[in-house]
Amino acid sequence: MTGTLINCVAVAAGGTIGVLFKKGINESYTESINKSLGLAVFVVGLNGVISNMIKSENGALSSSGELLLVAFIVLGTFIGELLKVDDRFSKFCIRIEGKLKKGGFASGFINGTVLFCVGAMAIVGSIQDGLTGDGTTLLIKSALDFTSSIIFGATLGYGVIFSFIPLLIYQGGITLLASQLSGILQGEVMKQVCFVGYAIIMAIGLNFLLEKRFKTLNMLPAIILPVAYHYILMLIDIIRN
Repeated sequence: MTGTLINCVAVAAGGTIGVLFKKGINESYTESINKSLGLAVFVVGLNGVISNMIKSENGALSSSGELLLVAFIVLGTFIGELLKVDDRFSKFCIRIEGKLKKGGFASGFINGTVLFCVGAMAIVGSIQDGLTGDGTTLLIKSALDFTSSIIFGATLGYGVIFSFIPLLIYQGGITLLASQLSGILQGEVMKQVCFVGYAIIMAIGLNFLLEKRFKTLNMLPAIILPVAYHYILMLIDIIRN
């Protein structure tokens, strides 16, 4: 779990630097910075979706998975709404704010958690770290997250620092279960998990740009649906044979 531990330190350190740097930013600049950050996050998510849905064959581009993306996102969000994931997590964050007697925790913690945990590098890197001890992918992710956490810390506040906790649980859990997950999270299943995850990252970017926000935490169940879909197809094949 060395790669995950380094990643967590990078997020906490970057978030701390960002919070300290925030004091030197004129409040009148905050809105512009937030919109610029939202645009950048949206582009990162869009690039991830495109790279996992579009492929080149004989010089021609083709795409696949559009209907699955719609189905996974809609069904996953429906499940998240039923479970009230966003509301429960937000209330949990607000309680922490109350105990700390300082506002601004929830936004940074929620956005940081989703951004740092969702994505191909988090999954692939954790599996590699668990199976072979190779933490190279997570080290690269740590460098990227360090930069992102500085920006998030400066714009969203100190809640970003504590997003290393769910990151540790999420990536650490994948690392410990790597031997079981490696046979599942590959090929088309991995691509589907990734384009769903990056679509959620796009929603995070839009939240910085739009007044009416997506409840991104309610969308998170969509990430596990490609795996469920994979097993349903396997079950259908077994029944047919």
